[in-house]
Amino acid sequence: MKKLTLVLSLCIASVKLMAQDPWIVKADNIDAKGYYGVTVANGMIGIVSSPEPLHVKDVVLNGAFDTYGRGRVSNILKTFDFANMDLEVDGKKVSKNDISSYQQSLDMRNAIFSTSFDYQGKVSVKSSMMALRHLPHSMMIDIEITAQKACEITPYSLMSAPDILRDVKNTFHLIDRPHAQIPLLTSVAKSPTGKHTLAASNSFIFEEPRGAEPKVIHEEWDYGLHRLKFTKKLEAGQTYRFSVVGSTISTEQNVDPLNEAERLTIYAALEKHDRLLARHKAAWDELWQSDIQIEGDDEVQRAAHFALYHLYSFCREGQAYSLSPMGLSGLGYNGHVFWDTEVWMFPPILLLHPEMAQSLLEYRFQRMEAARNNAKVHGYKGVMFPWESDDKGQESTPVWALTGPFQHHITADVGWAFWKYYQVTKDKEWLKTRGYPMLKEVADFWVSRAEKGSDGKYHIINVVCADEWAENVDDNAYTNGMTKEVLEFAIDAADELHLEANPLWEEVMKNLVILKDTNGVTMEHATYKGEIIKQADVNLLSYPMHQVSNPEDIKRDLHYYEAKMSPDGPAMSWAILSILYARLGESEKALDLMVKSYQPNEVPPFKVLAETAGGDNPYFATGAGGFLQTLMNGFGGLEIEENGVEQIKSIKLPKHWKSLSIKGVGVHKKTYTVTNK
Repeated sequence: MKKLTLVLSLCIASVKLMAQDPWIVKADNIDAKGYYGVTVANGMIGIVSSPEPLHVKDVVLNGAFDTYGRGRVSNILKTFDFANMDLEVDGKKVSKNDISSYQQSLDMRNAIFSTSFDYQGKVSVKSSMMALRHLPHSMMIDIEITAQKACEITPYSLMSAPDILRDVKNTFHLIDRPHAQIPLLTSVAKSPTGKHTLAASNSFIFEEPRGAEPKVIHEEWDYGLHRLKFTKKLEAGQTYRFSVVGSTISTEQNVDPLNEAERLTIYAALEKHDRLLARHKAAWDELWQSDIQIEGDDEVQRAAHFALYHLYSFCREGQAYSLSPMGLSGLGYNGHVFWDTEVWMFPPILLLHPEMAQSLLEYRFQRMEAARNNAKVHGYKGVMFPWESDDKGQESTPVWALTGPFQHHITADVGWAFWKYYQVTKDKEWLKTRGYPMLKEVADFWVSRAEKGSDGKYHIINVVCADEWAENVDDNAYTNGMTKEVLEFAIDAADELHLEANPLWEEVMKNLVILKDTNGVTMEHATYKGEIIKQADVNLLSYPMHQVSNPEDIKRDLHYYEAKMSPDGPAMSWAILSILYARLGESEKALDLMVKSYQPNEVPPFKVLAETAGGDNPYFATGAGGFLQTLMNGFGGLEIEENGVEQIKSIKLPKHWKSLSIKGVGVHKKTYTVTNK
């Protein structure tokens, strides 16, 4: 009896351990009405899950834009749904209404989305889908079907076009070699205006040797859909496994997307399953060498991994694409690039993977000519980056939003990020060819944008604040503060390269106003009268900026503006307050605000983040970036300064945390730890 009790105790402990696995996000109550999908992505393609078994909701292709939909502006494109499948058992199509034990889960460690279900006592089905990390345009789906009784199965691989694509053409052909047969299901189409050609292709991978695999049949189903199928008889207890590989690409990335999509699919098919899976896992293992580990709080640990997983998924090194507020999780915000990248998502990526952060900066650098023209048409010098940037770096804010013409702080944000990259990497060649050319143009913009007043001080007139509810005001605290920062950085960059800085940079920097009211509180703008604000503005002058650095001034601004934050504002405002409280030594208050920065925004069934509490537009990667900064720059105390990454040693952890470790930081992959003694 004692032995049985011990075995039961061990089993219970094992179950608890599995339930608390910080790498697994699981959904076993899947309701289509309240379902917000989770994304598998590799920085190029984003595949969003669906409540329908073996189906996906969206496939987004990074970098491909055309003018359609919201706001008469350039929007990111959906590509072909090339990761959908159907299954028939004994001639009947499996549907959500006929299955049981339905479960979906995301393995964040390996970036694999899995689905499992039983069908009418006949089969158990498991599928695993991944956007292959080492092959940016390719995905793989693994299928495992176990017969509970003798039956006949017919799996289908589907290729369908979203409604926005036109001139769809479907093809099928079979590549036949002595060592392999590769069936290719391929589609090609035009984007809404014809700007781009998009193509996708997929194929089965079978475990059987050449000549013993099932016979594949192609069916042309309708204008926007065709499919491949095969039929297999299974004995009771028999398990059958196969895979689907597919690729998608556009003329944004290749001049001949039709042939390239097929080439990439052929490559994946001949690499075979085991090699593809091993290389995918190895690539993710390398990413996770930079990690955040929290001992003593399983819930925050899960949230940290989930946020890191999404940022890692939405970008990659060696390209010139940036991050939209919703990453590759759908078409939110048209896929445009805002300040969300440089101020919110870039800092944690920079600390953990500078090589990925460089891709985000390269996006801006390659679009400087568009920014230069934007400055020119507005009567300024240097570069003026658009509030909503598309693939070409042009202003893509819908005309009814005043943020487009007037939210100019984005140009300072870009310059700020460029200097932070240099501080972390100390890459002087990059500074010479990328960093300083950008900072010089940004500084030139601001000295042409600032105006000298009768008081002898400089002012920035007529802007939309970082708090976007304050429109067309003067001397916004955030805009002026970030301008002062970036002018100083331009001077520092010139000094690093032994170049002569424009003397106007220092003159404007030293004399640009940051206004205070009679109580010493930093004023959000010249006519601010205590209104409720949409999001953090003034408090950003204390972090990530250093324009307000005296602890008493930080507290004064913090206490004042915390009471002014709208509950309907975006998640990241609470993150900034959390960081400041942590740095002031109020760890429990900081914890409450950190939790407030993500938990109320989680939506079912995977707890993906919406932009606001009660919102329905996930995944909000901007919020993930803010939350990660609470851990790294708040409780972790990390700062990016003149000498690189430094750590504030005085910060205390929440009482119930045992330790916080931030691994793989910077180019030297250092580990920074805080413990509760």
